[in-house]
Amino acid sequence: MQTVPSSRIALVIGATGSFGGHAAAALQKRGWTIRAFARDPDATRTRTGAQMPIEWVKGDAMNAADVAAAARGARLIVHAANPPGYKNWRGLAVPMLNATIAAAKAERARVVLPGNVYNYAPDAGPSIPEDAPQAPVTRKGRIRVEMEASLQQATREGVRALVIRAGDFFGPAAPNSALGWLTTRRGGRIRSAYVPGPLDVGHAFAYLPDLAEAMARLIDREDELADFEVFNFAGHWLPRGDDLAQAIRRVTGNAKLPIRPFPYPVIYALAPFVETLRELLEMRYLWRRPIGLDNSKLVRFLGEEPYTPLDRAVRAALADLGCLEPAPSPGASLAMA
Repeated sequence: MQTVPSSRIALVIGATGSFGGHAAAALQKRGWTIRAFARDPDATRTRTGAQMPIEWVKGDAMNAADVAAAARGARLIVHAANPPGYKNWRGLAVPMLNATIAAAKAERARVVLPGNVYNYAPDAGPSIPEDAPQAPVTRKGRIRVEMEASLQQATREGVRALVIRAGDFFGPAAPNSALGWLTTRRGGRIRSAYVPGPLDVGHAFAYLPDLAEAMARLIDREDELADFEVFNFAGHWLPRGDDLAQAIRRVTGNAKLPIRPFPYPVIYALAPFVETLRELLEMRYLWRRPIGLDNSKLVRFLGEEPYTPLDRAVRAALADLGCLEPAPSPGASLAMA
């Protein structure tokens, strides 16, 4: 591994994923040297191309020794690893974070954890502040609360932590986002869009380049952050259940694009045989109740929340899925997926 002043090394765990790739791009713009894991660095380097310089390190995020070695000299560790396909959260998510925490203790580094709304009860409302009671009703929600508690405990042992909570991720280089499963596509075109909940229930979405930019601006002001710091990112609050589908109509120029109810009966029928579908059904409540985040603290601290208009953001995401001609991206991203 190359020798770089420790103040400018960021280890990104999950750099080939949605938030991790965008976080790497936002930090690299600010002069950080980005280091990232890959089980096969040469293959990963070839697959991701040369969108931005990354120091790929051979290793596994589940292996504490690998994480410790990769974090040597790092000031920042972005923990953006998630179990693929929502599978085995208990067996994967917690050990991966524990390995990150151990490495951060050794380096006295700050850990960045992208959070979500799983921590909150279905009746928490559309404007949840950072200090709201956490009352998860799902297994993944309880694990998320446990992960944040572990980070907070670690701050008593020399670690610093930043949790930035947001709604559903979407954007370029995010093929597993809700935008992927809320559309049907064929022949490079959107054929229909799904509405996953009641029309009178809103939903929170986070455009990944904006979220990563907010994270990077917070890290720019590291000296002003508490050892354990939490910020909520409001992103796009869509008050109607079909607002995203209507944006897809506008962006594709197809005012008659079919908008259909999400086929939950099919998902229920297949769920006993497909773990990912069982996990999706566990989170169905997020589409039945208005659960969003209050970003007042973030706006007070930064002066504004980075924001890309919805249609422009949806256009960039659909172009990345191969459904539209690419347009200039309003935010830097790393097309890794």
